Amino acid sequence: MAVEVFADVGCPFTHIGLARFVEARAERGRLDVHLRVHAWPLEIVNGKPMDPGFIAEEIDEIRPQLDRDYFEGFEQASFPRTSLPAMALAAAGYGVDEPTGEAISLELRRLLFNHGTDISDPEVLAAVAQRHSVTFDPADHESHREVVTADYELGRSRGVVGSPHFFTSKGDFFCPALTIGRDDQGRLHVKADPVAFGAFLDVCLG
Repeated sequence: MAVEVFADVGCPFTHIGLARFVEARAERGRLDVHLRVHAWPLEIVNGKPMDPGFIAEEIDEIRPQLDRDYFEGFEQASFPRTSLPAMALAAAGYGVDEPTGEAISLELRRLLFNHGTDISDPEVLAAVAQRHSVTFDPADHESHREVVTADYELGRSRGVVGSPHFFTSKGDFFCPALTIGRDDQGRLHVKADPVAFGAFLDVCLG
């Protein structure tokens, strides 16, 4: 059984959602439920690379509200200049099987947000691929874009509105762990939503 999610590997809100999902899955003994993480490439959606400063703002806004630090090693300076190769690597993992794809998707996010690693670095990507026995060429940028664009088009056809957008057998959920908005002055406000996230977990995990 798989829960599908469209997300960018550089999205901090996705990192929270996936990490907490995996924690709840283990607590409930539902290791039969896998995450199928599709690319929702924000640099294609927005027509420009993600802004490390804006990502840092999002992290600073949500971090005090969480029961533990999901961003202890985050380094704005090492934020990847592009997220496409990393998401293409995750797709290559899913080409092997669901557990491999999920493991790579989660590891890439841990490297970025917990260890301050630049996951656009070809050597980093090659090492991840090797650890999971996945064939992947970090230098094949044309192929990376093709793979990620295919996921993007799939997401558009399914009505994805942003990162992360989850799809289950009982409906879809956009960013169920958090409520996100801006005030009249344009200031970002993010609030953890444990009630909505609990309802989402009940749908996915019972």
